[in-house]
This record gives sequence, structure tokens and C-alpha cells, in this order.
Amino acid sequence: MPNLRLPLSGDVMQNINPWNWYFKSTGGQFGLVNINLGRSADPALEENILNEVGSYGRQLGRIGDALGVLIKHLRPEELSDDEKKKIWALESQLAEIERLKSGRSA
Repeated sequence: MPNLRLPLSGDVMQNINPWNWYFKSTGGQFGLVNINLGRSADPALEENILNEVGSYGRQLGRIGDALGVLIKHLRPEELSDDEKKKIWALESQLAEIERLKSGRSA
């Protein structure tokens, strides 16, 4: 005998969300925080990298750590004033990030 469900007789679910209907049809977003990470040539690969390798913040943190090591071995006397300012700006950002990270784990 087939499994027959009469109206109001059991497991019937339907999400009713008019906000979703409207914004899906217009292609927009509505919320307190909407993040658009841009277009990707391969979204599935990007998702795998984020899930298996690390978030954008973690990836940028590793790059910053590696640049910090290279900056320590840099000869500042060989740089122009503009190049020194750029290195100083990066060092300042890395120091601020480190300050925030150390304050959080305390």
C-alpha cells in the first residue's frame, strides 16, 4: 500500500520567508553584514582551499610572518626613502596585528 499523507496529517514542512523570495528574485542581499569576496575563476577550488588550508586571514598571516623574516635580513641603507616608508608601514601593521593577537590570548 502506498504511503499517503492527507492534509494536516503529518510531516509537511515549508519554509515561508518572503524576504528570501524577494531578494533572491532581485539578486540582492539584505542583512547587517554582507560580504562579497569577489568573483573567482574556480569557486569550488577556492572553497576547498579555505576549508583545508586556511582562511584568508590565516593565509595573509603566514605571508606577513614570512615577510617579517625577510625584512629582518634587509639592508635598509640600500633602500630609497619611499621604499623605507613602505617597509615601515608593513612593519607597523604586522606589529599591530601581533599586539591584537597577544591581547586576545591573554
